[in-house]
Amino acid sequence: MIDTEFVQTLILTFRLAFITTVILFFLGLPLAYTLAYVKIPLKSVVETVVSLPLVLPPTVLGFYLILLMSPEGLIGKVVQFLGGHTLLFTFEGLVVGSVIYSLPFMVHPLQAGFQSVPKNIIEASYTLGKSKLTTLLKVILPNMKPAVLTGLVLTFAHTIGEFGVVLMIGGSIPGETKVASIAIYEEVEALNYEKANLYAVILFIITFFILVVVYSINRKFTKADSL
Repeated sequence: MIDTEFVQTLILTFRLAFITTVILFFLGLPLAYTLAYVKIPLKSVVETVVSLPLVLPPTVLGFYLILLMSPEGLIGKVVQFLGGHTLLFTFEGLVVGSVIYSLPFMVHPLQAGFQSVPKNIIEASYTLGKSKLTTLLKVILPNMKPAVLTGLVLTFAHTIGEFGVVLMIGGSIPGETKVASIAIYEEVEALNYEKANLYAVILFIITFFILVVVYSINRKFTKADSL
């Protein structure tokens, strides 16, 4: 039952989720900071664009990603100009698609976390001559740990479960683009319910455990802050 392709698929799934989460943390942090603290033109439009993956059908987003990543598309032309190859049906293409599709799951918790930090302690840091970067690293982020943790976990878990976008831009190439959600679909189509169940049980247990840990840690942070 547990063969090389099975293990390979699970490793690829968690690799994709890990890389996507790391990239989105470093992209989402400045974006969420800007949305929370900086007055920018058309802010509501920017927030709408960030939130679109929450409401757009995955097939719609996947379709436009196909157009963008194709050799004639904007992303495809840039990649080719830099000496790369097409991103469609590659692991790199999955990363790009996952970053876009999981963007709100990182940005929204971080933005809420930034907005929850009391302004008086931020102003106190500036009054003491601390730079914005120092204030961010030593004052703001330590006071929004639950939001950071929530963003990381939601992004990781959402990427693991993504199906529509991944299928459209990556297909199902073993060792390259075949992740667990695609494997479950294929096993069900083949009436191989036992193997599909094995994939599903592993993903269920891991995501359930992660969420339990996150809620437990967040509860500890909440109790500590109330003391």
